[in-house]
Amino acid sequence: MQLSTLDWFIIIGFLLVIFGVGLSFTKKSGKDMESFFLGGRNMHWLLAGVSMVATTFAADTPLAVTELVGQNGIAGNWLWWSFLAGGMLTTFFFARMWQRSGVMTEVELIELRYSGEPAKFLRGFKAIYLGVVMNVIVIAWVNVALQSLLTVFFGLDPMTALMYTGLAMLMAAIYTSFSGIQGVAVTDAIQFVVAMVGCAILAYLVITSPEIGGIDNLKEQAEAIKPGILNFFPTIDNDNSIASTGNSLVLSFGAFFAYAGVQWWASWYPGAEPGGGGYIAQRMMSTRSDKDAVYATLFFQIAHYCIRPWAWILVALAAVVLYPELSANDGADAKLGYVYAMRDFLPSGLQGLLLVAFLAAYMSTISTQLNWGASYVVNDLYKRFISPNESDKHYVFSSRIFTLVLMVIGLIVSTKVNSISGAWGFIMQCGAGLGLVLILRWYWARINAWSEIAATIAPFFSTTILYFTDIAFPEAFLITVLFTTVVWLAVTFLTPPTDAKTLQNFWQKVHQQDAPNVGNMDNTILDSHISTAPKPYGIADLLLCWLSGIVLTYSMLFLTGKLLLKEWNTAGICAVLALVSAFGLQFFMKKVNLID
Repeated sequence: MQLSTLDWFIIIGFLLVIFGVGLSFTKKSGKDMESFFLGGRNMHWLLAGVSMVATTFAADTPLAVTELVGQNGIAGNWLWWSFLAGGMLTTFFFARMWQRSGVMTEVELIELRYSGEPAKFLRGFKAIYLGVVMNVIVIAWVNVALQSLLTVFFGLDPMTALMYTGLAMLMAAIYTSFSGIQGVAVTDAIQFVVAMVGCAILAYLVITSPEIGGIDNLKEQAEAIKPGILNFFPTIDNDNSIASTGNSLVLSFGAFFAYAGVQWWASWYPGAEPGGGGYIAQRMMSTRSDKDAVYATLFFQIAHYCIRPWAWILVALAAVVLYPELSANDGADAKLGYVYAMRDFLPSGLQGLLLVAFLAAYMSTISTQLNWGASYVVNDLYKRFISPNESDKHYVFSSRIFTLVLMVIGLIVSTKVNSISGAWGFIMQCGAGLGLVLILRWYWARINAWSEIAATIAPFFSTTILYFTDIAFPEAFLITVLFTTVVWLAVTFLTPPTDAKTLQNFWQKVHQQDAPNVGNMDNTILDSHISTAPKPYGIADLLLCWLSGIVLTYSMLFLTGKLLLKEWNTAGICAVLALVSAFGLQFFMKKVNLID
């Protein structure tokens, strides 16, 4: 496909704007490491929240959603919709504590929470494991997604597509290395708006095209090809593990239990870490106050599930009608339907706009991964263990260098990754069972550094053994979670507890109150009443916020979908649920001192 002069004008103009905005923050970010990685801890909640959403919208995301819908209908999205409960847990239980902790990175929290040599080892290990190893795997799969798009859209060979991907990555790395997190967040906001506008325009053009003829015709044709494709919920069938009937998602009870009941709290996954973590924690720690951290994370959850997906789902449904051969059989090529729709339905000018949308999505993710990864390498490895007494300017300069180094490593690893879903599965399995430690470490004093070390390593042993068997998901996942949990619990009680003074300092800092029964903290769950104001509240109040937030988000998600599909009666029910849960959430947020 050949781009017009107008298309190239739009693309080049966008890149110049992003590059200029990013570089404009060079002076502010260069003051010290806190400015470079946390924006001076002065970020508005809305900017932090939009930046979170933008980061999770990568070049692979619309393609992945298109593949899910092509294989399993709208219900296929439950493979990621099921993470909402974990996100809301972070919002109400952990966002304030992350902001209050005062640490620079998630990994630095380890030495605030744990004591002794095991804590030092764990901090250094996770700086490399998360900041480099897992980080470059994520970068690689995002690069592979952009390569796939360029290959199909322009008919490029893989090496040429990789070259252009590397050029886009270099531009993101350059402005990230100068702008720091503040520039990343502002460019994220611009990129998110551009990306969503581009996707919305594509959805409108495809749905209103003569080939589709509007929503009513789309529903009729899609149902004729794949009956059940419009179902919002999966079918539970104990004769299947996880499968597609050729129409809609079918889950066994075990698979349903794994997704809905276990995965969201048990499995570590980038952007959906139980208890918060990664770039989500970085954004929470960048905010102006603990309330801002909660608002940012709440906005992220709602926008992530309610604002982003429907433009992609509509195009995915249309792709089933327009390109039925892609979703036939196992639907392995269904993701290409999105790119074909771009190729076939965008006029001159809009082709450049949507390509810009994908570049925006790509660069927002890459810039965050590079800045976040560099924060671990510099703050938790280089400064902590290698060169601890240098100046602020030295560490900022080192941060910029390591940003570029991570870019190079990520590009090299990209040549070795062939399957996006394979990378997803690898990361998911490697974190199976770790999540409960990351949640309970905030409340259960007996958890120590050895607990987290064991929970981080144990999944690799289980996964390696299961690899040589015929056991697959969900059984393999549940076995790994159980194995990891047994291992870390055993290690917890076989090793010494964290030093009482360390625990007291941690408790007072994150909960902003005196630690109860400090002398006996090694055997008890910390006091459940968390008070930061004269009016006290407890775990039950936070649980009600959590439940209200989940109901509100799912209600808004389904309301949007039902309105777009013109299913008015169900939309009305969803609207009532959304209103009731919104009032409930407001009431409970006041009770826990989140609303004055």
